[in-house]
Amino acid sequence: MSTQTTFQTSCAAPLPKPAEPARPVPLAVAGVLAAGLTWYVWAAHGPKFGVLLALGLGLGFALFHSRFGFTSAWRQLIAVGNGQGLRAHTLLLGTATTLIALIVATGSGLFGSVPKVSGGPLGLALLVGAVLFAIGMQLGGACASGTLFAVGSGQSTIVLTLGGFIAGSVLYTWAFPLLDGWPALPGVVLADHVGWFGSWAITIAVLAGIVYVTKLVQARRNPPPTAAVPTARGVVRVLRGSWPMLVGAVVLGVLAGAVFLVSGGIWGVTSAFALWGAKILQLLGFHPETWEFWQSQANAKSLAGPIWTDKTSLTNIGIMIGAAVAAAAAGAWKIHSQIPWRTALAAVLGGILMGVGARLAGGCNIGAYLGGISTGSLHGWLWGVFALGGTWIGLKLRPLFGLGNPKPADSVC
Repeated sequence: MSTQTTFQTSCAAPLPKPAEPARPVPLAVAGVLAAGLTWYVWAAHGPKFGVLLALGLGLGFALFHSRFGFTSAWRQLIAVGNGQGLRAHTLLLGTATTLIALIVATGSGLFGSVPKVSGGPLGLALLVGAVLFAIGMQLGGACASGTLFAVGSGQSTIVLTLGGFIAGSVLYTWAFPLLDGWPALPGVVLADHVGWFGSWAITIAVLAGIVYVTKLVQARRNPPPTAAVPTARGVVRVLRGSWPMLVGAVVLGVLAGAVFLVSGGIWGVTSAFALWGAKILQLLGFHPETWEFWQSQANAKSLAGPIWTDKTSLTNIGIMIGAAVAAAAAGAWKIHSQIPWRTALAAVLGGILMGVGARLAGGCNIGAYLGGISTGSLHGWLWGVFALGGTWIGLKLRPLFGLGNPKPADSVC
């Protein structure tokens, strides 16, 4: 999420900006939509799907208020050695890892038993997909979860990123026969070898090591400070102000664990984009259901069913509406009508790269990175490493589209 942080040019703490007045019309529309849609899904399809939509609303609310950054965190780390965002990732990952380990240890979720966790395949598609995705998020201005919350809060440029994301996902499903079957090794899940407690302990130890290393790097490179500027104080800050990044990390980690508890699977984002694209094509008279990708039993069932029973679609829709509620309540919901053409081109191209990359890798910064690491799957760690490499490439490409990068000179501390 590229809008998560503003660089300061002074060591002094910035003064808080006054909160904008709430925007009543967007707030009323988003609030009614949130309540009405949750009631409908619960009544028509059962409490499990209603709860998933409600969790999506919570995710959108937390993402907006914390401006939790994946795109910006990696950009700051690679560009100027600022590891603050990546350290927030470790808190998110550690929180989700702990909760998921406890859930798996009990073997039961809120609506039935928890299925055995399986690891993503370790192969060329994972590596290429992670690199493409990381390049795309640096050009598009947001990651998968960031795209959803930014669209919900009225950021017009990111609507183009979402459109490209869906188009790239559809492109992958159309070209599936050419993109499937790349060399790969079977997935590795730590719990299969050291048990769930051992898996948890190893993950927490590695995360602690990342915190230590990023602090060393940051001390050497002296990057600019990135403290968020609160727009409200006290209890009001919960609804109308910016949250500390670490608070957002914990809240998002708890909600990711709750998604696992309710659905029996990890929080994901990008698989829904392929489904939405296919359904749009069907409405236009095309027949994507004849493509090889949609011939597998699971994919065919997903395409034939309503999106209100697809857990990823539900949380995605919830994120957008929840972010709209939060932005309108904070007075920050607005549409920007003027978009430079190079920025628009970067947004669409970035979205396409993320759509293709996520499907190649079997996930994004949420499904592969957060989901993989929090369940002890090796593919999540590999995704993160190669996404850092893709971030470096993306930073080299950003100036071609008039997009800036952080510089060490931004700091005078």
